Amino acid sequence: MSRQLERARSLLQRPGAWLDQANGAYTLRLGGDRRSRVVLTLDEAAFRAVIERPGLKLRQGGGWLPRAANDHAPLSPPPGRPGVIEGERAVMEADGRLTMRRANLGESPILWLARRKDQSGRPWLTPAEVAAGERLRAEAEIAAAGPSMTMRWDGLPRSGSGGGAGRVEPSDHAISASARVQAALEACGPRLRAIVEQVCIHGTSLQLAEQALSLRRRQGKTLLKQGLQALAEHYGIG
Repeated sequence: MSRQLERARSLLQRPGAWLDQANGAYTLRLGGDRRSRVVLTLDEAAFRAVIERPGLKLRQGGGWLPRAANDHAPLSPPPGRPGVIEGERAVMEADGRLTMRRANLGESPILWLARRKDQSGRPWLTPAEVAAGERLRAEAEIAAAGPSMTMRWDGLPRSGSGGGAGRVEPSDHAISASARVQAALEACGPRLRAIVEQVCIHGTSLQLAEQALSLRRRQGKTLLKQGLQALAEHYGIG
């Protein structure tokens, strides 16, 4: 565990502690409003790890508060709803803001894999790898919301049409996101791109992705982890 994450979890135990988000950074404040002093700035990997533990809930007025100790126990899926794990997920809005929303945590293969342990009992994926995979997923969702988007990410448009500075239309957000998706996939390289695209963008389980790509059993696991490492490096996470 990084010293930054260890300190963040410790500070969040103090009265009045909360997390804010501005200009792409996550700031930890001790006080009632945004005039209070910033005591720590978290990178994306640390923020994602804090979402997992101690857990966060929406704060009135913006930002997030730590969950109470008795407020984030794992929830069992209700009868008749296999694969549903209710909770909250950080979601990137079309304007780039990150907000917490109620979500089925079982929907994302990356978040499911993040709960898996290796033989020594350590998480199979690092917080940086999880953050990178989820960032690509969020960017792809924004891109897919735009007009005339296809499921072949190498065919996504790379620049806006026409224009002039000033107002940014929703389609511009999608076009910009599609360019970021393309750049991220290219950073994975041709050997790793396919498994990353299957799992992170299409939401395919690792086992089905291996079958779709004609990979040996467990080969996809190795390739996916390598791809997530390349993504984390591309995004500057970790």
